[in-house]
Amino acid sequence: MGRSRCLWLSALFLLTRVALAQTVVEDNRSVASDSPEGWAMRYFAGTTLMTSFGEAARLPPWRWNAAVDVGSIPRLSDAQQRVAFGGSKSDDLNKSPVFGRLRLAVGLPDAWVAELGYTPPLEIAGSRARNVFAMAIGRRVIEGDAMSLSLRALGQVGKVRGDITCPASVAGNPDPILNPFDCRAPPSNDTFTTNYYGVDATIGWDAGAWKWFASAGIARTELKVQVDAFIAESHDRSRVSLNSNLPWLTIGLRYAFDPRWSVAAELLYVPLDVRRAPDFSPTDDSLTSVRAQLRYSFD
Repeated sequence: MGRSRCLWLSALFLLTRVALAQTVVEDNRSVASDSPEGWAMRYFAGTTLMTSFGEAARLPPWRWNAAVDVGSIPRLSDAQQRVAFGGSKSDDLNKSPVFGRLRLAVGLPDAWVAELGYTPPLEIAGSRARNVFAMAIGRRVIEGDAMSLSLRALGQVGKVRGDITCPASVAGNPDPILNPFDCRAPPSNDTFTTNYYGVDATIGWDAGAWKWFASAGIARTELKVQVDAFIAESHDRSRVSLNSNLPWLTIGLRYAFDPRWSVAAELLYVPLDVRRAPDFSPTDDSLTSVRAQLRYSFD
């Protein structure tokens, strides 16, 4: 009994020393929208935008449609992934190649349409969405024989988690070339909060079975990255935040191949500037994403 108690106390002492030796770093700061950190946050917030995918649907009150959205997330170069510490540290930003969403729309009185979007918490390449919900409400405000104008208000709340600052591929690796910042195991568990609210307008025009559309929108973003990484002898709990405006444009078309089923494709463009070393001059580094939607309308 005495020996067991002695071993237990020794283990507790060693754990206490390790915990005391591990300094917690909390560098909480706001960044500019064109800084490398700000650019990266706005870039990935852009990939989550719940765009209209065309004019507001004609839905009688309390009739529904359901859709699946998928959008590409372009792969970033090594230079684009140099984000942390003002662009001096490389992060692992090439996670999931797509962002997806399930969407429900319901008709309301007076031709209004409400939408609810949800991204399932599937883990892809070390990243996982957490409670990502998007909402929108809108209607057609002008409608002619072949052309219409729709307006919407929209918003989103949610988080995405992943091993970004200290990815599993390098965490614990003693090679100073592959792991120059001494990322320790386990890999980081960083959280990206991507909240926004905004408005958009969509022009649609009919061409037989094809429906063309173009939209423009702007959102007020409230973005934050919470780092959770073990680097050298410290536990990094830094937080980087950014509130800014995020505009976007889309152009696309929808094809109804059945009275209930239709498919749509669009090109999303989000204009972005960034200032990177060595000259820190403003450079265009915008997001361009290809998106698709499959929609089913209930009776």
